[in-house]
Amino acid sequence: MTRLPQIALLSDGRRLHLQDGPIDLIVEARGEPSEVRAAYEAAARRFTGLLDELCAELPELRAAVEGRTSLVGVVARRMHAAVAPYAADDFITPMAAVAGAVAEEILGAMLNAAALDRAYVNNGGDIALHLGDGEHFSVGLMDRPDGDGVMRTIRVDADDPVRGIATSGRHGRSFSLGIADAVTVLAGTASQADAAATIIANAVDLPGHPAIIRKPASELQPDSDLGARLVTRDVSELSQTEITTALESGAECARQLFDRGLIEGAVLQLCGDMLVIGTKDIERQRSRPLVLENAVDA
Repeated sequence: MTRLPQIALLSDGRRLHLQDGPIDLIVEARGEPSEVRAAYEAAARRFTGLLDELCAELPELRAAVEGRTSLVGVVARRMHAAVAPYAADDFITPMAAVAGAVAEEILGAMLNAAALDRAYVNNGGDIALHLGDGEHFSVGLMDRPDGDGVMRTIRVDADDPVRGIATSGRHGRSFSLGIADAVTVLAGTASQADAAATIIANAVDLPGHPAIIRKPASELQPDSDLGARLVTRDVSELSQTEITTALESGAECARQLFDRGLIEGAVLQLCGDMLVIGTKDIERQRSRPLVLENAVDA
């Protein structure tokens, strides 16, 4: 029997909340009321049973990516495709793209059912976007996802190639091999952004540094797809030179991905310092952006 997720409009009457187990989505569509209604109904239909589809293939989704895959589900195969470009050089599993891939799937169901001016699906900060002509989307950035740091915004316009945004780092929901407070990536799709954010955040690092406390992922979460690999748990005070070195390590990784066409841009943050890779302008804000529901949160 298919599990029934929680599905409800939020109190503002504009946004839809979909929750099932660890999947927690905020969805907003704009357009004619009948089209928005059709989009939300389609989102709810596609969301029902989606977690079960992923769980059915969980062992392979938690395994290191290889060139070929026996994955069957459309979301599972999208996850694999997003991480496959990194398999030759890095340890990565399809789970690195799960949040973005789920967001993409729900957005796709909405767009197949309705004509919308603008829409987004936000899966814990990993966002799939649809922008009609003349539309834009503003995303709030924080110095670190779990704090009240200085806010900045990224504006994505309809004529930009960006349709996916994701954030990774040591303060997020998932484990990180690096020390970045946050790495936010802009890419063509949400699953691509999700995978790339993981890779770049892992690269913001100072290997072997005594100020960095690491523990095996499997000790913290026995079923982690990272197994016994060491993940970052705490970072003591770093010098300015060390912060710069760690950020530059991640920035070099981001530049390579940008040159390969895997990302459209990235924002790397560590201890209050920030590096921007790519062409999107980052606007410093004196106050929080107006669209707070779009704040990127790892």
